[in-house]
Amino acid sequence: MRIELRVCKHCHEGEHGNEQKTAVTRDMVRCAKQVREYKDLVSLDGVYITMVEEGDPGGAEALPAIVARIENDQVALSDTQLVMEDQDGNMLVYPEPEDILNVLTRNIDQIQEQTRQDVTVELSEQGAKLL
Repeated sequence: MRIELRVCKHCHEGEHGNEQKTAVTRDMVRCAKQVREYKDLVSLDGVYITMVEEGDPGGAEALPAIVARIENDQVALSDTQLVMEDQDGNMLVYPEPEDILNVLTRNIDQIQEQTRQDVTVELSEQGAKLL
């Protein structure tokens, strides 16, 4: 199984001025980095983290799935999403931050069960509220 987290680079760096979204985006990235470090313990083949910038066509780096929605009669690509691909090539896409954090923290919980090391990630207040 492979996982790709795509987040807005500008949100991650705090350039949009939305502190809540920045905190949650950083939480997602920290969790994904922790899962990537211990991916072998939960049988993941790869964990990718992609920073999407304005103008990127959906930001797909490793897994070719893109989430879109209709906004003001135009197609808008989602810059934040978690894409998972299983062994059969089936894709699951999570575009909601709450779902993304939920999936990533469940992976961390599974990793924690497989090691004696403390692999927990301290979430921001905003991220913790989503769970």
